[in-house]
Amino acid sequence: MKIKVKWKFELIFLLFSVPSIFGLFVQRHCSHVHPKPHDVIHDVHIEPAHIMKKRSVNQSLRILLYYDESVYRLDEEKFLLINNTILPEAVQFWEKALMVRKTENVIRLNRKCVNNQVFYRKGDPHPYCKNACEDVTMCGEVRVPEEHLAVCKTCNASGMGCSVVGSEMSPGIKDADFVFYVSALKTERCNKGLTVAYAAHCQQESALDRPIAGHANLCPESISTKPQELEILLSTVKHEILHALGFSVSLFAFYRDSNGNPLTPREDNGKPRLNEKLQTRQWSDRVIKTIVRKNWTVHADAIEKVIQVMVTPRVVLEVRRHFNCPQLEGAELEDQGEDGTAITHWEKRVFENEAMTGTHTQNPVYSRLTLALMEDTGWYKANYSMAQDLSWGKGLGCDFVMKSCKHWMDMKRAKGMSIHPFCDKVKQDPLETECTEDRSSVALCNLVEQAEPLPNIYQNFDSIPHVLGGREAYYGGSVSLADYCPYIQEFTWRSKNVVIRGSHCQYAENNPHPDKNFALEVYGENSRCFDHTDQMWEEQTCNQIRQWQHWGSGCYRYRCHTGRLHILVGNYSYTCYFPGQELVIRIMSNGWLHKGVISCPTCEEICQNEFNRTGEWCKSPTNVPQTAKYQRDHLTTCAASTFQPVLTVFSILLYFIYSS
Repeated sequence: MKIKVKWKFELIFLLFSVPSIFGLFVQRHCSHVHPKPHDVIHDVHIEPAHIMKKRSVNQSLRILLYYDESVYRLDEEKFLLINNTILPEAVQFWEKALMVRKTENVIRLNRKCVNNQVFYRKGDPHPYCKNACEDVTMCGEVRVPEEHLAVCKTCNASGMGCSVVGSEMSPGIKDADFVFYVSALKTERCNKGLTVAYAAHCQQESALDRPIAGHANLCPESISTKPQELEILLSTVKHEILHALGFSVSLFAFYRDSNGNPLTPREDNGKPRLNEKLQTRQWSDRVIKTIVRKNWTVHADAIEKVIQVMVTPRVVLEVRRHFNCPQLEGAELEDQGEDGTAITHWEKRVFENEAMTGTHTQNPVYSRLTLALMEDTGWYKANYSMAQDLSWGKGLGCDFVMKSCKHWMDMKRAKGMSIHPFCDKVKQDPLETECTEDRSSVALCNLVEQAEPLPNIYQNFDSIPHVLGGREAYYGGSVSLADYCPYIQEFTWRSKNVVIRGSHCQYAENNPHPDKNFALEVYGENSRCFDHTDQMWEEQTCNQIRQWQHWGSGCYRYRCHTGRLHILVGNYSYTCYFPGQELVIRIMSNGWLHKGVISCPTCEEICQNEFNRTGEWCKSPTNVPQTAKYQRDHLTTCAASTFQPVLTVFSILLYFIYSS
């Protein structure tokens, strides 16, 4: 049989997609196991309460780091990262963000008493141990050094015969307001989920109950030194430090007003009432209130939803201002995740990327709300210039913050409006990407099919585009703590469960391989996410046209200049004159003609903050001037005689089709 090959197509079309590459949403849960009452040592005497109350809260918080020997056993790369970057930057952030009443005296921590049995003598501010002190005093997994401890004071079983064991006073802790003991041990808690670190306080001072010592354990095998994961690691450590400083279910009952008076009543022993079920001290409704949300809309029903709300004064002021909702009772706390997450974090549905929610999903920020809570402890004053902007839900009103996401989506659809910041596009292959709200990342709607029908309270759809009726109960957002409400989320590109790159625009490590950079993206510090149009990006040579099926948005460098936003593509600058303007791209690169369209956002969205710093402003939208000419490359060497067919998937098929 004679084989004949007939090339009937000068251009061979290849829809370029790789089925093994997919987007995976990343979540890192915080499981803050609060210390039980018997794990915390109280009444560390520094100065009398009447003196401390009069003192102004104007001393920048000073945190002393003390490493357990396990930290020094980390491999060199991890140790240098933790010692030179992560811990110093995390500590420095809170030292700048928070101020305390100045500690005049040296801090000497209390020793642990055998069986936690403590006596108090009238007129003596120092506690005494019944019979004996423990040989070792621990703070988390770290042994507190002798030079940090006060002398051992004991009384006999009847509270008599009290004495001091030893006479020399230790050097104590000087020039610090909080000592943070750090270990790097592979503990049982490290084996649960994707735990990177955990922390808590271990000792509180006697005058105002402020925590003055705490611990953190860094899980050695979970410490990543990849540059694109440093932000997550840093935010995680900052998050855990804040649990030790005050944002903890074990400390809510000890919060005080601005005059230093307790917000929660005390019993005869000077402590708030013990909640046996939670194994913590019970706070009053001046700190957290139980609220019932009536007519909470879910699939085919309206139910009552019980929530816990932080109602301290500055928190109420900030949360009402953020959402533009004057009747909002306070800031909603997480109601899922069991003891390690519930109550001791902000509600994920309401505060999505606030760093003190219970799971990290993308771009964590420490907002004015979290700083307000720390100020409402009565122990700190906040430096609000350190607050980061929280765009999620900003100004969206009471319907957004006080009602279900289903109610919000249904209401917006009925008005013909976008359901933003929620979404209803099921994640599928090919991926249809979008931009996150702050344009820091290429992102996807995290609406996915669940293995089982969701509980009724988390069923947020009556119908979903392209989903068969009756299956809606199986669909929800991938973040359970957000009440399965679907929203736009950054992700990672993976192949065979190996991370290829992330979707955050500002990390150069996320740049696509040059052979697969159809849309000429550039990831880096000065890049943001911009939307494409419905037209697929393609690359073209004389012999091939390749289209990239994963489309919708991309990362590009930009600059703000002369009152306009300029998007930089392939070393060419394209000026945006009005929102929605379509920038037609035709650029030769690496031997291929790249063709696509980028849609302009508003100038204010990208440039306003930058212009505010330089004294410029965004000019009014105008039509594109006739003098505006952009790069429009063409294929100019495609003479018919020079065509050299390239064997692709389709060309091989053509070979067999036309062979006989």
